[in-house]
Amino acid sequence: MNQIFKGKRILVTGGCRGIGYGIAVELWRQGASVVALSSIKENLLKLKSQYPTIEVVCVDLLDWDRTREAVESLGVFDGLVNNAGVALNQPFLECTKEYFDETIAVNVRAVVNVSQIVAKKMIQNGIKGSIVNISSQASKAALKDHVSYCGSKAAVDGITRVMALELGPYGIRSNTVNPTVIMTEMGRKVWSEPSKSHGMLSKIPLGRFGEVHEVVNAVLFLLSDQASMISGVHLPIDGGFLAL
Repeated sequence: MNQIFKGKRILVTGGCRGIGYGIAVELWRQGASVVALSSIKENLLKLKSQYPTIEVVCVDLLDWDRTREAVESLGVFDGLVNNAGVALNQPFLECTKEYFDETIAVNVRAVVNVSQIVAKKMIQNGIKGSIVNISSQASKAALKDHVSYCGSKAAVDGITRVMALELGPYGIRSNTVNPTVIMTEMGRKVWSEPSKSHGMLSKIPLGRFGEVHEVVNAVLFLLSDQASMISGVHLPIDGGFLAL
């Protein structure tokens, strides 16, 4: 078993289902000490039962202060994956304040909140760490009925560039991955209907949606020392969607 993350401690938000679950488990397999943070207690308990040495933390990222307290209490990390996110889809003319505010709070504000704490402790401890934010092809292409989501992911890309600029002098790298539709359990349910999937698939030159392991592999690369000169990039995992 490859143990390239042995001795590394890494925090994964939204780490108990979908892409986050895949990231947390593969990091564990590769020797990392993993902390998975989520607001979904039952999923955290399931993860803990499967992988007892993965540390789990239950906190709602919508709550700025409690999130700060929780992350502060966890100590020092070598890496961070800001994976937690929501997709509350509405047409532009019907977008509500509630959907918009929740999307920005989870997808954007929480990235800043968690990253501030983790990065400060990296600096204090002289750790040349890596932060990977999960963005989306939606940051760079308009998707129908995704006004809040597209806006939030564009913000994540911009914030990541600023993080790369300001944290770079401390040896801390910051990047995003920008996936297309990924076949998580939820993704398979939502996109299994051909009438729904055809339009999106027709825009992907490879002709298929992505699999969880394809995002996981990219995230682990960016977290690792193999990407030691890569910072401030937005890596599409989209089968060519953004090339068109």
